[in-house]
Amino acid sequence: MGRGPSIEGRKNAEDAKRAKVFTKLIREITIATRAGVADPALNPRLRTAVDKALSANMPKDTIERAIKRGSGADGAGEELRYEGYGPGGVAMIIECFTDNPTRTVAEVRHALTKHGGNLGTSGSVAFQFTRCGELAFATGGDAAAEEKVLEAALDAGADDVVNEHGESTVLCAPDQFEAIQQKLAEAGLHALHAGVGMRPNNRTAVPEETLESLTDLLERLDALDDVSEVYHSALLPSA
Repeated sequence: MGRGPSIEGRKNAEDAKRAKVFTKLIREITIATRAGVADPALNPRLRTAVDKALSANMPKDTIERAIKRGSGADGAGEELRYEGYGPGGVAMIIECFTDNPTRTVAEVRHALTKHGGNLGTSGSVAFQFTRCGELAFATGGDAAAEEKVLEAALDAGADDVVNEHGESTVLCAPDQFEAIQQKLAEAGLHALHAGVGMRPNNRTAVPEETLESLTDLLERLDALDDVSEVYHSALLPSA
């Protein structure tokens, strides 16, 4: 009989996955610190990043080191944004944090061109997205659960609620994100994931023949150490 993965092998895979998640969270904490101040109580973006890190069981000393790095006390780097198109004409915004822009743009360009996409100029794609706050809640398509989120969101002053793929996503203005997140928590609603980012104004249907290439591209970009976030306009099939 064949043997499945060893316990050690599974643990190594889990450790690698956890390390990758931590890398992304550390980067977001660093960026948030640079964008504001090093005190989470006075920096909403940093507070959100720290909350996400704590939810992922990141040690507090790791969080503190990331804040220290972002404050300029340890290490250097800059936040960059690249725009372009992936396979099937999917619009993409790729946000990065790097200490070597030359390396980063080369890696991003290579990933795009290898998968049938191309890197565009600044502003070539951004107009297709809107910056907003998003808070997603698991409602499983249940009408009562969706109604509860909708009522709480409207009471909190949110702009809209979108129901798709078993989730209800509350949309709001970036400067209202913290207040609305707090009000929804007080209403007993705790988001699966939340943050401020770029949301496409319209979704692009992806032809089946390019879906695999797009998926590979997204995975490749996510694996790049310098990439913080990837936003795209693709209408992907639900998992």
